[in-house]
Amino acid sequence: MTSSSSLHTTQEKRARKAALSSFIGAVVDWYDFLLYGIVAALVFKQQFFPNIDPTMGTLAAFATFGVGFLFRPLGGIVFGHFGDKLGRKKMLFLTVFLMGGATVFIGLLPTFTQIGWWAPVLLVTLRAIQGFAVGGEWGGAALMAVENAPTTKKAFYSSGVQIGYGVGLMLASGCVSLITLFIGEDGFRDWGWRIPFLASVILVAFAVWVRSDQEESSEFKQQQQHKPKPQEKISRFPIIEAVKHNPKGFFYIIALRLAELLSMYLVTTFALNYSTEKLHMSSQLFLNISLMVGAISCVSIPFFAMLADRFGRRRMCIIGGLIGAAAAFPFFLALQNGSVFWLVILSILLANLAHDMVVSVHQPIFTELFGTEYRYSGAGVGYQLASIIGGGFTPFIATGLIFLAHGHWIFVAIYLTVGCLLTSIVAACMKGQVSSKTVNSPLVD
Repeated sequence: MTSSSSLHTTQEKRARKAALSSFIGAVVDWYDFLLYGIVAALVFKQQFFPNIDPTMGTLAAFATFGVGFLFRPLGGIVFGHFGDKLGRKKMLFLTVFLMGGATVFIGLLPTFTQIGWWAPVLLVTLRAIQGFAVGGEWGGAALMAVENAPTTKKAFYSSGVQIGYGVGLMLASGCVSLITLFIGEDGFRDWGWRIPFLASVILVAFAVWVRSDQEESSEFKQQQQHKPKPQEKISRFPIIEAVKHNPKGFFYIIALRLAELLSMYLVTTFALNYSTEKLHMSSQLFLNISLMVGAISCVSIPFFAMLADRFGRRRMCIIGGLIGAAAAFPFFLALQNGSVFWLVILSILLANLAHDMVVSVHQPIFTELFGTEYRYSGAGVGYQLASIIGGGFTPFIATGLIFLAHGHWIFVAIYLTVGCLLTSIVAACMKGQVSSKTVNSPLVD
């Protein structure tokens, strides 16, 4: 009895440590990644693309935002490959260093007026490095949390990866908001935008300290102990094994992420730009909304994860997608009318109900679609492919749709509605679509 109790305590301790490490790393990566989107919406058009038409400048700024997403699958492939072979822990150190370094260098970049077109070229290069780093971070962080978590609490213990998103959003929005408050919008556009990028070095140092005491994933250790002999291996590349064993898994991941990606990036990045550029509203409104939804997500994501562990993960995706579809048109109507009260309510519906319900179950669903020996590659690459299709270019696409509609938002609302409905439909059709090792997962409910 004592031995069993001691083992249980050790497993719980390992699970908590893995969850904390994944959470801290996610905070660093998402702070850096989301900060770029916020500053791109407010500043980069003037600092890096000043000599072109204002609309084209906005498109160019959002295009650099999207470039990071193009490199995320490459990061998923590279870090996934070595993570499946060498372990999750080593890769997670590299992702934090790469992301933090690229972010600090963005804060040091000369502007277009100082070095001409070299400025946007260097900006795009650093954004690509950010994307490469975050491409490897999610898969490793999710696996460390899921693979160390108790069987009946995998959604809850792995929710820290997504809470890190909310905290990162809150820190990025809060930092920009405070600096703007103290030095004004003009001061922020001129030089203050550099401060939050440079401050990333503090978060990186903290993340490295936390991860220095991190243990390797327990499931990875077990898989290494039962590793097949070299002559029994079919492929040297885990990503090939992932595609071979579950090609549909990549489609499921992309579809299930649409509601998450479209709802969050339209609320926090596109709406910030649209409200200031087209409706001449204060940037402070959506910065405060981003702060609010980020803070709420720290509670809502683990709450929905606990419900999912008890009642089923697919149900969270179905309900979240339906809420997102229902809130899409009302959100843009409130934006057009400048109704602060309804913007706050509808932002919560989109970001803290639709988004958070869906995202709270992604880690266990996505990782359990693939076997242990190739899931860093499978889940990580699938996750990052979805980021390109439904995330990185969402503000860019939305701006283009506004242009096509002569300044009206109707196409963007349709875009959001369709994406959310696809998430619900695919989740409803996924019953039984899990790997053979996880047939008792709530995913099949």
